Amino acid sequence: MRKVPKVVSPDEAVSVIKSGDSLYLSGFANSPELLVEALCRRGDAGELKDVRIIQLMTFGKAPYTEERYAGIFIPNAFFAGANNRQSIREGISDYLPVGLSDTQQLYRSGVFRCDVALIKVTKPDQHGYVSLGVSVDITLAAVENAKIVIAVVDEKAPRTLGDSLIPYSRIDYAVMDNHPLMEIINPPPTELDIAIGRNCASLIDNGACLQMGIGSIPNAILSALKDHADLGIHTEMFSDNVIPLVEEGIINGACKQIDRGKLVTSFMMGSQRFYDFIDNNPLVLMKDIGYTNDPFIIAQNDNVVAINSAVEIDLTGQVCADSIGPYMYSGVGGQLDFIYGASRSRGGKAIIAIASETGKGESKITPYLKQGAGVVTPRHLVHYVVTEYGIVNLYGKTLQERAALLISIAHPRHREALEKAAFERFGAGFLRRQASLKRSSSAF
Repeated sequence: MRKVPKVVSPDEAVSVIKSGDSLYLSGFANSPELLVEALCRRGDAGELKDVRIIQLMTFGKAPYTEERYAGIFIPNAFFAGANNRQSIREGISDYLPVGLSDTQQLYRSGVFRCDVALIKVTKPDQHGYVSLGVSVDITLAAVENAKIVIAVVDEKAPRTLGDSLIPYSRIDYAVMDNHPLMEIINPPPTELDIAIGRNCASLIDNGACLQMGIGSIPNAILSALKDHADLGIHTEMFSDNVIPLVEEGIINGACKQIDRGKLVTSFMMGSQRFYDFIDNNPLVLMKDIGYTNDPFIIAQNDNVVAINSAVEIDLTGQVCADSIGPYMYSGVGGQLDFIYGASRSRGGKAIIAIASETGKGESKITPYLKQGAGVVTPRHLVHYVVTEYGIVNLYGKTLQERAALLISIAHPRHREALEKAAFERFGAGFLRRQASLKRSSSAF
């Protein structure tokens, strides 16, 4: 007889957690809120201490990161978000600087142990399988290696296919729920976003295989692709703005070398319309993060275009994408995975898309990265850089040539100061390089 999980209340489920345990918490729109609330009730009762929590990124409230739980819970995250950024800054939580492609390996290699995995799944199908829904990422690896698996079984969670399917019998304790997933609604793109999106779209050829995240700039790029054809998707995540391009046949995966015709991803988030679109949709192929983000798998598709963002980029091309100075803002994520994968793809293009200024009017193209800033993508792997003022390709360029090229797409009000900084760093040779590049139509 097939094993059936024990159906319990949230408080009964988390009663199996002991002091000193290491927990995995599934993330994004699949955060198991009922279990988190029950876990914190145990913390309030003084029943736990030194419980380590590992997560990628969660939405909504994260009460276990509050100062009152210091010493009770030890939160560690691969990505900083709105609900734990301040906690990381204050040292209550901590950040794990690991690229997404390697996160699953921490569990599979035994570097991390998983005493209890707290996850969210769909209701079981007629064959006894549940789906991890919108969040396979590292959740699958945690489930494979967990001593105990506790799942919120959400009747309203979308069922996805691929690596997301696991036997219902793998779950030890099930908590029933019927709440819709949290919706993530992105604001419409601004004129700045549209300008950057248009520049990025000009680098995308018909038949390209795309990777990009979510947010205003990725949405603006997708909106600028309506005249394209036969595009594919191999990414770590996608959201609503892919749907119109699929419905219009623009994204069809016809030119992909692997997973042809499939929208390949590892986690997703979006509106209820998006969740309805992905529900039981055979076009959507959910894969383990070790597959989607492996540069050598990414490179098996031709014409991969990887578009990623940055906090700042210095005049030599070093990209900071995870911190503002020493303070964590996001995380390493999959940027380097896809930058490297795209650069190895035949006909591929690796793109850093960045606004020329911050909201406070500071240049995002800087002489040097801020003290304490992290280098997510090293200068030698940076190819295309795009702002609202243009496109440059740093591949094969010297330090002085890179500085001149980046200054040419900086905001005009900062160019003089950047030129002065470049002159102080490189001497008169920089001015000669700059003049030479300006005369070359192929460079500017």
